[in-house]
Amino acid sequence: MIPPSSRALAVRASRRMVHQRRGIFDYLTNYPDKIMEQKKIQMAGGVRLGENNPTWWKQQGDVAVLGVGAALFLYAFGSASVGVWRLSTGKGKLE
Repeated sequence: MIPPSSRALAVRASRRMVHQRRGIFDYLTNYPDKIMEQKKIQMAGGVRLGENNPTWWKQQGDVAVLGVGAALFLYAFGSASVGVWRLSTGKGKLE
């Protein structure tokens, strides 16, 4: 059996610890969930992969992401092509 005085001390100590401050973790834990809204957009008109209006091109920022990806790919492919050309012809050497 726990003595009454220590029980009262435990109750008083537990009342002082009301809430932990966890900063970013509380924000991320309580962040509103938007999955169902995005799922409605994705599923509108059915799921299509290779047809007109494909699933991966339905949200607002998809065209911008596609453009950035295409630009990065073209830059990398162009740089690699220039490098192969210079290696094969011997141009652009440091002497």
